[in-house]
Amino acid sequence: MQKNDALKEECGVFGMYDFDGGNVAGSIYYGLLALQHRGQESCGIAVSDTQGPKGKVLSHKNMGLVNENFNPEIIEKLKGDIGVGHVRYSTAGSSTRENAQPLVLNYVKGTLGLAHNGNLINAPELREELSLTGAIFQTTIDSEVIAYYIARERLHSASVEEAVGRAMKKIKGAYSLIVMSPRKLIGARDPFGFRPLCIGKRDNSYVLASETCALDTIGAEFIRDVEPGEIVTISKENGITSDKSHCIPKEKHARCVFEYIYFSRPDSRMDGVSVYESRIMAGRFLAMDSPVDADIVVGVPESGNCAAMGYALESGIPYATAFVKNAYIGRTFIKPKQKSRESSVQVKLNPLREVVNGKRVIMIDDSIVRGTTSDRIVRMLREAGAKEVHMRVSSPPFLWPCYFGTDVPAREQLIAYNRTIEEIRQVIGADSLAYLKVERLFAIAGELGICKGCFTGNYPMEPPKDDIRGDFEK
Repeated sequence: MQKNDALKEECGVFGMYDFDGGNVAGSIYYGLLALQHRGQESCGIAVSDTQGPKGKVLSHKNMGLVNENFNPEIIEKLKGDIGVGHVRYSTAGSSTRENAQPLVLNYVKGTLGLAHNGNLINAPELREELSLTGAIFQTTIDSEVIAYYIARERLHSASVEEAVGRAMKKIKGAYSLIVMSPRKLIGARDPFGFRPLCIGKRDNSYVLASETCALDTIGAEFIRDVEPGEIVTISKENGITSDKSHCIPKEKHARCVFEYIYFSRPDSRMDGVSVYESRIMAGRFLAMDSPVDADIVVGVPESGNCAAMGYALESGIPYATAFVKNAYIGRTFIKPKQKSRESSVQVKLNPLREVVNGKRVIMIDDSIVRGTTSDRIVRMLREAGAKEVHMRVSSPPFLWPCYFGTDVPAREQLIAYNRTIEEIRQVIGADSLAYLKVERLFAIAGELGICKGCFTGNYPMEPPKDDIRGDFEK
């Protein structure tokens, strides 16, 4: 999908502690490679030696992709048996090396390494409060606000995990955190469970990661998900310990449903639910609720493919591959000038004329944000000879912005704002258009509590009065 019209997720986090003293940087590298889809703007790894000088942290971070920024020499220098890694995408505003994570703080009690996925809705107030007491900020990300509060609370707490718990009482919004202290690895998830976090084990090492696919990549066994509101502490003395004092009733949980629809890799499981099965189910529901006579069902790579398979399975209409995707184009290719004939969509996707020529095509995509990508893909199929193009979308229409870590823009930029589905169909040029029904979302998320704010305007907590996502981005 075109960079300015695709949904973006904020970040991926990965942490590891080897109780046998082995170096973890290499495994963190491979874990971040598995999470690269969650953020392509910057990446970083920070490690420490629990048997070495207390407070010494080695780190490397930079703009760009994981495999562009790390090589064997750099990994070799990052010696330590405990560490944390991060891949980042910013919602808006500055995308600079200073804002890359993990953040490393040196303070009176030692050091903290922190990686954060999510978005705080009270970051500006907290930042101002800290600034008035002398805090000097090095970044424009709200992750630094979290790190400061943990460090501040640590001065009055018996342990780092207690300080994390105290900080959680101050911060509001979406967050999955991994915190590295000199002798402990801590994972925390906001009480609503917006963003995922899971625990794994390989030999005598413990792992925290955004998605289970990262555990699979390094050969780690999945243990369990971190529960919404839970703080887990991994230490040599006690293994895994848990604090659930911040947990709230399950009926209030608000997982981001787009983890299942789009963000996560299909080979991941979130809170016990298969992402692949969720997308197959979404496609099946589309076929049940919005059937249409056609010759083939195709998906817009990559996230539309599973839903297209689900539609084909339910409808009996053959599934086909209609697009070739250029695997070597990242999210940050040089865009052609406006007057140039190259389309940034066509640089990434090219239709297979032999598949679609003379056919009635059902095209499945995960979402329509501004509509600029959808109309170009519909046009590409027609130019390749498609007789009809019927678009089905495996999510409901976006009507409201997101404040909890998904880059859904202001309402005025959303194609569905102030337009009927028929009007949207005319804009994108499809023969018919249908979306997934809002009431189907609960089922595709395994009947877990989900956030539907971007579809309904009903958020699980009061949204900020001002849209500050461009100023205090992830």
